Amino acid sequence: MFSTLEKYDQDIVITAMEIKTYQAGDSVIKEGDDGEELFIVSTGKLRCTKIFPDSPEPKFLKDYTSGEVFGELALMYNAPRAASIEAIEESVCFSLDRDTFNHIVKTAAIERRKKYDGFLQKIEILSTLSPYEREKICDCLNTEYFKKDDLIIREGEEGNKFYLIQAGTAIALKNISGKEEKVFEYKENDYFGELALLEGDKRKATIKVTSEEFQVASITKDSFKRLLGNVEEILKRN
Repeated sequence: MFSTLEKYDQDIVITAMEIKTYQAGDSVIKEGDDGEELFIVSTGKLRCTKIFPDSPEPKFLKDYTSGEVFGELALMYNAPRAASIEAIEESVCFSLDRDTFNHIVKTAAIERRKKYDGFLQKIEILSTLSPYEREKICDCLNTEYFKKDDLIIREGEEGNKFYLIQAGTAIALKNISGKEEKVFEYKENDYFGELALLEGDKRKATIKVTSEEFQVASITKDSFKRLLGNVEEILKRN
C-alpha cells in the first residue's frame, strides 16, 4: 500500500498516525462494525477471529505481531469489518484513518503520474510514445535512492534497467586502454541505461554518483516489454 509513495509522502503518513495502546483482552476491531482506520502493530500480539455460518463460535484465523498490518480493507473499500481483532497481550499499534490515507495516497499517485509523464516526454528515445503508453510506464516506475560514490551500473554487466534522473548528478566512466576515464556527466532530467531495453546489450559504461544524494526512476526491461511489447519497434519510430 505504501511502497510507491515518495519519501516525503511516507513522512506525511507517519506523522498522521496515532499511537494506541491495548491491554490483554481489549477489542481493537469487531466483525461487522464500520471500519475507519488501519493498524500497524508496533509491539505485542493480537488475535484475529471470524464467525462462520457453520459455527456459532468464532474461529481462529491468525495472530498479528510486530510489523504486520490489519484493517486495511476499511481504507480501500467502504466495507464492514470482515473479522474481529483482540489483543492477547499488551500491544502498541499505529493507526491511520481512511480519509487521511485516501487523500495522501490518491493525491500522491496522481501527482506522481503527472511528474513522470512530463519527464518521459523529455526523453528523446521515448518521444514517440502515445499518452496511453506513457501512462502505463508511469504506473510501474520505481523510485530509487543512492548516495555519493555509489555505482549504479557497472561496465560489462548485463543490463536490465533503464533509469531517469529525478535529482542529483552522476558521471559515466569507461575503461579505455586499461584506464577508467570520465566520458559523460549526467544531471537532472537526463537518462541512462536505455540500451538495456534492447536485446543483448551489456553495459557500455559505469555510472557513478557525484552528488550527495541521487534519485532516479527506474523500469526493468521485462516490465517495459510486458507493458508495451516489442521495444525495438517502439524505439525505431524515432
